[in-house]
Amino acid sequence: MSGAPDPALLAKLVCPATRTPLHWDAERHELVSQAAGLAFPVRDGVPVLVVREARPLEDMWQG
Repeated sequence: MSGAPDPALLAKLVCPATRTPLHWDAERHELVSQAAGLAFPVRDGVPVLVVREARPLEDMWQG
């Protein structure tokens, strides 16, 4: 997933915490759950949909 993920795959992925759709953040190369306030990393093209691996969205406005 170096670029935007395949739309068919993205349509099937949901947040593991809220079961709501995820959105691709092309700038940060992350899958974002607005409902949970989390951004999930993509490592070596594989989405890491583990809550403890996610970054809180508040980080976007800090520092």
